[in-house]
Amino acid sequence: MSDQWKLTSSFGERQRREGRMLSDVLLDLCAEHGIATSLLLRAAAGFGLRHHLRTDETLTMSEDPSMVAIAVDARERLEPVVETVLGIQRHGLVTVERLAQAPDLPDSAEAKLTVHLGRDERVGEGPSYVVACELLRQHGVAGASVLVGVDGTSRGRRQRARFFGRNRAVPAMVLAVGASERVRSALPELQRLLPDAVVTLERVRICKRDGQVLAGPSGLAREQQWQRLTVYTSEHHLVGGEPVHRAIVRRLRAGETRGVTVLRGAWGFHGEHAPHGDRLWQLGRRVPVVTTVVDTPDRIARAFGVVDELTVGHGLVTTELVPRAVSQAW
Repeated sequence: MSDQWKLTSSFGERQRREGRMLSDVLLDLCAEHGIATSLLLRAAAGFGLRHHLRTDETLTMSEDPSMVAIAVDARERLEPVVETVLGIQRHGLVTVERLAQAPDLPDSAEAKLTVHLGRDERVGEGPSYVVACELLRQHGVAGASVLVGVDGTSRGRRQRARFFGRNRAVPAMVLAVGASERVRSALPELQRLLPDAVVTLERVRICKRDGQVLAGPSGLAREQQWQRLTVYTSEHHLVGGEPVHRAIVRRLRAGETRGVTVLRGAWGFHGEHAPHGDRLWQLGRRVPVVTTVVDTPDRIARAFGVVDELTVGHGLVTTELVPRAVSQAW
């Protein structure tokens, strides 16, 4: 099987390239190269090297929200896209990662499973992402969050979200984290139920779960490598009267962290907590939130200290290696 790569690009929505929106340029590039799957996510909050805060709390038409574009395919197909993106994206963060294969993950390891599917695809009477989350929960996976794209490609075809339309094929993704043996045990049934989904694996370290520290991020990477610190929480989890993810952004922005991105999900679960998401006639939002930091190991260690302080009784915190990252003024 060919090496599978993942390209992740973070930038401001208003960033342009030769008179066109950078997001359109990137997704057209994925379509031209027939990339297996790509999606564009609009972040709820974040900041980059310049520490300019981007948040949907005060979002107006003059604001510039953070965007995240993700593309996945075999190395030989994605490599020319990577080189083009590195040449045209002048601001933001670009990372490139090699994805794991199931045999590469021993039972003692921990894994991140990503399922790329259509946002309104269904399995029987239920949305496919709800079915996927329930299956992963039954197999004892530590947690899963569903992120819905606003644009993307599926097997080389552009799929945009539209105000009036079924939007069935607009890409979405399920991010799940857990012990390798539990993740792998769910794979056969998951692939049977969702035969058209693109499924990928990555090795991670679970650092904290429901307030209990299990491992620190130190020692995972060499000095020249980068790391990703990811915090899975919920919109209704508060610390000091504010959502945990907003407290994390505020604290890290006041320090030396180079950037943070917050993505708000549509559905998910963690630990023994019941799956949750947006519902009609619901007081308050109970959607999952994914907060990500990509930085050098020393800065990640200091960021983990802040995250540890702010996730006293809930949430899931992981770290993973990022072999190739380019961060530019943003």
